[in-house]
Amino acid sequence: MCCLCPAMRCYPRKALTYTAALISLIVLLYVSVYSPSTETSAPASGLLRNYGEVQIWARELVSQQFHSERNLQIFHHLQNDMVPFNTSYEFLAGFPAASQKYLTVGLSSVKRKQGFYLLDTLHSIFTESSQEELEEMVVVVLLADFDMDWNERMLKVISEKFSDPVLKGQLLITHLGQKHYPPLEGLKRNFNDPPDRVYFRSKQNVDYAFLLSISANLSRYYLMLEDDVVCARNFLTSIKKFIQSQGNSPWVTMEFSKLGYIGKLYHSSSLPQLASFLYLFYQEMPCDWLLGHFSKLLVQVKPIRFKPSLFQHMGLYSSFKGTLNRLKDEDFEQDPENVSDNPPADVFTDITPFKEFTAKKAYDLGTSFFWGKNPSAGNHFTLVFRSPVAPKRILIRTGAPDSKKDILVSADVEVGSDPVRTDKVPRCSKYFKLGSLVDGQFEKKDFEKDVASALSCLRILVSQSQEQWVIIHKIQIWT
Repeated sequence: MCCLCPAMRCYPRKALTYTAALISLIVLLYVSVYSPSTETSAPASGLLRNYGEVQIWARELVSQQFHSERNLQIFHHLQNDMVPFNTSYEFLAGFPAASQKYLTVGLSSVKRKQGFYLLDTLHSIFTESSQEELEEMVVVVLLADFDMDWNERMLKVISEKFSDPVLKGQLLITHLGQKHYPPLEGLKRNFNDPPDRVYFRSKQNVDYAFLLSISANLSRYYLMLEDDVVCARNFLTSIKKFIQSQGNSPWVTMEFSKLGYIGKLYHSSSLPQLASFLYLFYQEMPCDWLLGHFSKLLVQVKPIRFKPSLFQHMGLYSSFKGTLNRLKDEDFEQDPENVSDNPPADVFTDITPFKEFTAKKAYDLGTSFFWGKNPSAGNHFTLVFRSPVAPKRILIRTGAPDSKKDILVSADVEVGSDPVRTDKVPRCSKYFKLGSLVDGQFEKKDFEKDVASALSCLRILVSQSQEQWVIIHKIQIWT
């Protein structure tokens, strides 16, 4: 079965213009984000005297570039004018579902000189997922080697070992011939990489560009994996919970592993742009660097990462020349039982936050936290749920994760009903006390004994002022 992508025209003069514009944006981003934190010479105007001012200047200029109508048009129309994806993608095994799934898991695989992990990776994906999760998921494997004999052998082995997912449309296998690739020899030797390294990383960028294009219309979200990973149990459920915890906050990329491009999640609507971006800059730098630049171009400067990691690198030998690679993610958990539900809620506090450590960070299941200044008696930290919830367990942890520093010394935990929506801060009209923090911690189970109805609010009410600042590291709710 073939999945046809819209025809894409290529105009050399346009391509040069667009390339120059995007390179300018990337250079500006590099200046604003990666410049060393030392005093820097001012621009020619002589108005900026130190690094902080240069950084502000660069960020403002980038913002102007982003919000100019011309550059937005350039970026949003890359996929229509530049990248030759006007080809038919043939699925060698499996078939796309009639309706979109929730998640596509995409991975590309080539022949390795040492070690072979693709079958183990597929086994992990399917065995660590429940039947309900598999109904919402499709796995796309791009056999990206130019050795057609190897591709045919892999197709046969995968089709035999995973016949059930193939027949159910849960596993699709595809390939794109070498004739569709841009030049891979004689490319620029950025970073002083040897020619064989440039060839490898450039081809890998194009592999992923094609894989993204193939996967663009299959699901709501797209997850990028490598072909040598182990998955955590029920990883799809954990991903759904994390997405839900972000509410309506905009995001470009979510990370479910801190390694390379393993476990990077995108909206499927972003895939045509991302595919074009990888293809356009395929010879410039490795894929994981390009992915970071892509997020910053769409104004997500800081990573949004879920912890514990849901995917672990297991390959002992790299796909590049079979070199030894012992890379591991120490945050990985095979069975992350403690992933909470954290139903959508608005988060408010009258404790002054420090810099970007805002109230929402305590509740969004990410790796950050809330950090507030000198809480006083009567201060509050409040969640107002967007729909009433019936919790099974509530866990609150304050203080730094690795020490007793910045704990909330004295506070009560209350739950409320009868939400009142005003022009100011939403709140509940009735609260009753569940208990108090002990050494900065609180945990409550067995709600059936104490709570007769669904709850609309959760409030931490400070009962004693303290000079020490406070970290609210985690608020977790299971429903």
